[in-house]
Amino acid sequence: MSDVLELVNRIAAAPSVGSVWDLSVAHFTRHGFARVNYGMTRFRKAGGIGDPDDAVYLTSFPPGYSNFYFRDGFYARTAPYRWALENRGASCTWRWVEEKARAGELTAEELEAVQRNAQWQLRAGITISFPDVTTRQRGALGLAADPGIDHDQVDAIWAEQGPGLAAVAQVMHLRLCQLPLPVRRPQLSLRQREALEWVAEGKTMQDIATLMGISTAMVEKHLRLARQALDVDSTAQAVAKAALLNQIFLPAANEVRNP
Repeated sequence: MSDVLELVNRIAAAPSVGSVWDLSVAHFTRHGFARVNYGMTRFRKAGGIGDPDDAVYLTSFPPGYSNFYFRDGFYARTAPYRWALENRGASCTWRWVEEKARAGELTAEELEAVQRNAQWQLRAGITISFPDVTTRQRGALGLAADPGIDHDQVDAIWAEQGPGLAAVAQVMHLRLCQLPLPVRRPQLSLRQREALEWVAEGKTMQDIATLMGISTAMVEKHLRLARQALDVDSTAQAVAKAALLNQIFLPAANEVRNP
């Protein structure tokens, strides 16, 4: 257990999304789960995750599968995805997928997904759904067992290593939520972020122009481009969304830099 405590402390202090992910995946790999998917959104809507461009997706799967799984929206047709939407702060092994299939309780799309996953030697594994911080947030982790590991072996691994695996997963999720979220939507430029930060401080357009050393027209241009990048209609929405994505008020070590 001491190695898990050391690891969660390293994850909690990790400075970047990449370092958090690498530390966590290395631990999961040691226990037979080298193929890992993580997803999180703070813009969930009824029945789904909302705009996929606002969601975080991290994976250790090979590109052939990960491109198909995420970009083509295959994830939304799988039974574990439905389970993760309907459950929070819980975990389950994928044995239940086969049990639901035998009982006739999966949709046609979910049954097709089971068959397609079998082609990638994806049968056994674990899904962890994280507790929600807000009503619009939802995050989940999928640990796919290595080829050759069956449901019984997954159950045995979880019985012995479950507390440590769950602790690493939870700290990983919490640390990722603190860092600038790597969504597919374009990142804000430094000047766009600065303008939004001054708006959040309650400054007027003239105040912001003076503080940034530019014209009010240029301030409005930065704000307009920020609204476009974040896909919102108002500057107030832009401030709120940028804050939820951890893209404003960043410590220097976590600056998001664009070319």
